[in-house]
This record gives sequence, C-alpha cells and structure tokens, in this order.
Amino acid sequence: MSEKNRLSFWLKRTRYFLDLAGSPDKGMKIIHVTGTAGKGSVSNLLHNILMADGKKVGSFTSPFVSSTIEKIRVNDLYIDADRFAQIIERFIPLIDHAYTHSPYGQPSFFEIFFAIALTYFKEEKCDWVVLEVGLGGRHDATNVIRNPKATVITGIDYDHMSIIGKTLNKIAYEKAGIIKSGSTFFTGEHRPKLQKMFKEICVEKGVPYVQVKYGTNFEENNKRLAATITRSIGVTEDAIQKGINGPKLPARFEVMQSEPLVVIDGAHNPIKMKSTAYNLKKLNYNRLHLVIGIAEGKDYSEILKEIIPLADSIQFTRFQGGKDRKCAHPNDLLAISQKYLKKGVKSEIFLHPKMALDKALALANEKDGAKDLVLVTGSFFLAGELRKHWISEEKILTNRRMK
Repeated sequence: MSEKNRLSFWLKRTRYFLDLAGSPDKGMKIIHVTGTAGKGSVSNLLHNILMADGKKVGSFTSPFVSSTIEKIRVNDLYIDADRFAQIIERFIPLIDHAYTHSPYGQPSFFEIFFAIALTYFKEEKCDWVVLEVGLGGRHDATNVIRNPKATVITGIDYDHMSIIGKTLNKIAYEKAGIIKSGSTFFTGEHRPKLQKMFKEICVEKGVPYVQVKYGTNFEENNKRLAATITRSIGVTEDAIQKGINGPKLPARFEVMQSEPLVVIDGAHNPIKMKSTAYNLKKLNYNRLHLVIGIAEGKDYSEILKEIIPLADSIQFTRFQGGKDRKCAHPNDLLAISQKYLKKGVKSEIFLHPKMALDKALALANEKDGAKDLVLVTGSFFLAGELRKHWISEEKILTNRRMK
C-alpha cells in the first residue's frame, strides 16, 4: 500500500467508526484549528470567548498534560470519568463490530477518543465545538468532519517533519488539508509564499480567506486571531474581551509557585521555544535553572539554541517512555548544548525527572532573596509528569478544571 493510500485508509477507518457510532458530528457547528504553534492556545481562547458569549462549547484538544480527560471539555468542565466510562462501555460492541466487519479494521486509540468526544458533545447539545488537530491536518482523524463553519491555521514552522514533510511548503500543504467548502478560512501565517498557497486553495474551494496580521508578541497574536474568528460569527466585543482574559491552558508558561518562581512550559519545537524565551523576558528573576527533556526525532539543535544560552544551570532529563513517548537521551542533548552554554554554566544529567526538578529547586534556594527561576520545558510529557508535583491527577479528576 502506498503512503498516500495508507493515510487515506486511516481517514476512511475513522469515518466508518463515526458512522457506526451514529455520525455524532452531523449538524455540529465546528471550528477546526491547526498550526505548528499556537493551535492549543487559540483553541482555548475560542472556547473561552464563545462560552463568555453564553454558548455551550465543547472542545477536543491534543495533547493532554496530566490526565486524559483534559482532552474533552464542555464549558469549564472536563468530561466526568464515570461518563467517559459509560460511553466506552457503549462503544465496546461497536469496536468489536469494526474489528470483524469493517474493511479498515478497528479504530485506533486516538480515533476512539475522538468519537467519544463528539458523542459527548452531541449528547450535551453543544452550540459550538472547537476541534484541535492532533497532527498535521490533511490526514488527521479530526479531518473526517464534513461541514466546519471555520477552518484555522495559526502559522507554519518546522515540526513532525518525518511525518508531515521536511519543507515549509509540504508542512503547509498538509495543514491546509482542513480547508473545506462552506467554511471561512482564517490564518496568521505571514510568509507570502504560504499565504499564496492558502489563497489558491480557498479560491479553488470557494472559501473566504481572512488574513490576520501578526506582530512580534506571540501571546497577543493568538488573541488577535481568536478575536477575529469569533467577531466574524457575531460574538460581542464584551464577550471577546472576557474570553481573552479567561483561564489559560495548563503547561503553557504556567506559574506553579512563586518562591522560588517555577514555570512549566510544554514548548517542544523551535518556534514554541522561541516564544518561551520571549516570555522569560517579562519576568523578574536572577538566575535561570533549566530542567529540560525533548522527545526523540525533534530538531534538538534548533530547540536548544533558543533556551540554553539563557540558563545558569541545566538539568537534562527524560520522561516516561512508551509507544508514542520516545525520549531523546539526555547525553545527546548535553552534547548538542555544549556550543550554546554560557561560560561557567554547570549541567548535569538525571534519568529521573523528579531528581532533576529537586536539584533545580535546591540550586534556586541556595541564596536567600536571589529570586531565581526554575523552568521545566522541552516536552508536554515532561511538563505533565512534573506538574503533578503541584497538581495531582486525582485533583484534576475530582475538580474537572484546569487548576
């Protein structure tokens, strides 16, 4: 089977299972969001703004930080664990049926999760649904939806190159696969060549094209894009402002404590790490103690060069492994980082992330009143593991809220 046919096969498998589950996406008002950086933040802003406008909003996001229920939210609550289990129970015979009768086989874990989310949103009678693409766009499971009201590409940069392409053109083309007839397309992408590609696709599909001008402030750009999208569907300015100032996603430059100051950020590609470095400039601190681990296959050098020169101590570590969580060896990260280190900076390797965090905290507490900063970054998986030091998974399951 060719690569093209294999990717198409996955989409057919997802569509088959959704139809088996009653086509829960039918009739939904959906905003579909992709992009290399900012798609999670923009999706969250859209959710908050629509909720502030009095709408019942469902969101399906990826990845989660501490608990899988974080992927599915209606208004300000994650899906209840018991409700999640009840939908799964109803899905078991459908999964069995797909396994034995579908020409595409049984759905993947992600596809089942996606179907659970849509079913939940349907049963909750959501007015709007915000879908964040898992990976890429064109061949992502979420792209089986048929009639989105809006499609969004935040911007394009290098990430997941082994899967969706090694050039910006190829990456942009894959993400532009979410553009569909009947929707309005919005983007913050600033490169003329990529804008031209998007415009041509929009003309071909008869889709209105809306370009949102970005500045140098990463956070403000996300707000500007979300405001433009929601304004176009009639959301009030009061709701836009209220939603923009609503709760932020976990592990997105999240402050966990103040003495010493600890920030957790899931930046895992060059453009996201550049944003993290930008946000550090807004903080008042003395020394920066970095705890970092990166997933295997990333552009290590480009990621590290954005953050390593700012650090006064570095603890290289790893996160728990698994099929989808392969981690770069800390030795490799240390070797690559040598050319970016400030003079005299000490770096160590800890195979257990909690030990790396403990060391960074100890260094930050060495001098009374030093106002040092500990930053955990490089991966959502690492951020999720260490975030549990402050917010347990049990608390998330009980409260069903971000904080």
